[in-house]
Amino acid sequence: MSGSGETRGTLLWLNGPFGGGKTQTAYELRRRLPGAVVCDPEHVGFGLHRMIPKPLRGDFQDLAAWRQGVYEVLDLVLRRYGGGPVIAPMTLTHPGYFAEVVGRLREAGHDVHHFALLAERGTVLRRLSERGLGRGPKRESFAVRRLDECLERLAGPEFALHVRTDRLTVPQVADWVAAAAGLRPVANTDGPLRHRLRRIGVGLSHIRFD
Repeated sequence: MSGSGETRGTLLWLNGPFGGGKTQTAYELRRRLPGAVVCDPEHVGFGLHRMIPKPLRGDFQDLAAWRQGVYEVLDLVLRRYGGGPVIAPMTLTHPGYFAEVVGRLREAGHDVHHFALLAERGTVLRRLSERGLGRGPKRESFAVRRLDECLERLAGPEFALHVRTDRLTVPQVADWVAAAAGLRPVANTDGPLRHRLRRIGVGLSHIRFD
């Protein structure tokens, strides 16, 4: 039972392969959905990795602490924030882990909308290359190694809804996601230059050096 001041919230979980456009779409949605907030589950994983010596670091999703931590933080924000939809951009392809996090949030009564942003392999590799600041996908070797497995798993029905993004712009993907969740974003008035600058800004703000 909810405590005083708590509500059930709306969550937009943006799944997809690394380089699939999750982060760009998340921040486009935040920009155009009044009161929306981005809660990135990767930050929980980064924090856990910083506590672990590099030789012991693996996939942080394998840590029960990550799955429990993401559930607890999102549940807290969804119950108490109340300002608008909560957006979580995160690749999550393990069915059991998906149930532990997304499934539990649904069981808690939250209005959870899950979307898998999918694209052809070549499209994703091109995006990874662009994300590597022109140096090719070498910087994103973990993403490349996991790409085929990721695309295969996310194509399954348990990871619906599927959004094919090859021929869609980021604002178009955001429009699709919002409409599917029953939300009405404000109109996108950006021209090509401003859109490009926004994408660059989001990309630069998410470069990691550790």
